[in-house]
Amino acid sequence: QPKFEGKTSFGMSIFNLSNAIMGSGILGLAYAMSNTGIILFILLLICIAILSAYSIHLLLKSAGVVGIRAYEQLGNRAFGPPGKVLAAVIITIHNIGAMSSYLFIVKSELPLVIQAFLSKHENTGEWYLNGNYLIIIVSALIILPLALMRQLGYLGYTSGFSLSCMVFFLISVIWKMLNDHHNQTSFHDHVHINATDDQCEAKMFTVNSQTAYTIPILAFAFVCHPEVLPIYTELRDATKKRMQGVANISIMAMFVMYLLTALFGYLTFYGNVESELLHTYSRVDPLDVLVLCVRLAVLVAVTLTVPVVLFPIRRALLQILFADKPFSWAIHIGIAFCLLFLVNLLVILVPSIRDIFGLIGATSAPSLIFILPGIFYIRIVPEEQEPLLSRTKITAACFAALGFVFMVMSLSFIIIDWSTGESRSGGGH
Repeated sequence: QPKFEGKTSFGMSIFNLSNAIMGSGILGLAYAMSNTGIILFILLLICIAILSAYSIHLLLKSAGVVGIRAYEQLGNRAFGPPGKVLAAVIITIHNIGAMSSYLFIVKSELPLVIQAFLSKHENTGEWYLNGNYLIIIVSALIILPLALMRQLGYLGYTSGFSLSCMVFFLISVIWKMLNDHHNQTSFHDHVHINATDDQCEAKMFTVNSQTAYTIPILAFAFVCHPEVLPIYTELRDATKKRMQGVANISIMAMFVMYLLTALFGYLTFYGNVESELLHTYSRVDPLDVLVLCVRLAVLVAVTLTVPVVLFPIRRALLQILFADKPFSWAIHIGIAFCLLFLVNLLVILVPSIRDIFGLIGATSAPSLIFILPGIFYIRIVPEEQEPLLSRTKITAACFAALGFVFMVMSLSFIIIDWSTGESRSGGGH
């Protein structure tokens, strides 16, 4: 195996990793905050950010021991072929969930943008205002061509652009909160008929039936682990320390963005925030120009992130199904096409984005952040270097156990929530 020389600069790598972290999760955060209160939300966000950074540290250390640059191969090294398949399956499920959440945003937002451009006040039902047709068109014309590139490095440019779109989104959320108080009061009066007073003030600390979704939404918002090793591979002068630096800066930057978006989004609407923040704005004024620009920016950002998320799935599938075959365009294109087909189907059939966030956030996110890095580390780092009962390995074991507890709890909460059917009347569309 020849030594691969990375060409991507430190800054570009931060763009790529930040883009991998910052996805559609950002739109669910204000909703999460409305179900935990400000203080509890901040505490949870800090915990998940720190745990994410620690988890990347475990991954890099495991990769360093064996000189491996892919998540599935770490699985292979730790547990043989079953480990490889396990890692590949979890990455595939997680990234299909992420792709679905992005396309879900396209499905719910793009019709509203087109509608506003045609200055219509409601959806009159033409085909070009039908989200299901629109995602198929966007997938075919924009996402598929980008997904056919051979290397992730080039996507650094689209990553930089899509991050700036998200920064614009954040600034607009802050601006709306500071400037639109008269609109908001009329909005609150308008909603007041069926709302209680507590929906019009900020809560510091609260727990309700929807709090169960908060931790999965937050976990989902920080997962970038399948992309860490490919980005490490393409990093110039790659050392563990340099890559951990890339990871820490990216996580810090995203932490700040997430916190501000959640806070200002929540302080604008309080208890009336929906599980997808942008939708809440369109209820105030469907033709607002700033909101229209924000919508467009977010649409561009998520559309450009889909190919970045598709790469690890394709690599995982190639590792399992075509491990020994040389590169083939037919397979490369075929996988991209089938994945997009599957994800389009999923998005057309799923009722609410919160179900995607919740379910993926409760299953594959804890596996990728906590469980796999922990158990891989214990298996891969040799005993003579760190005995099984050394402090680092015990910490890694606790870390994996934490992820497991977290998974069981989130899942059981969500299943209870689904079975009682409470959530259907609450958020969602």
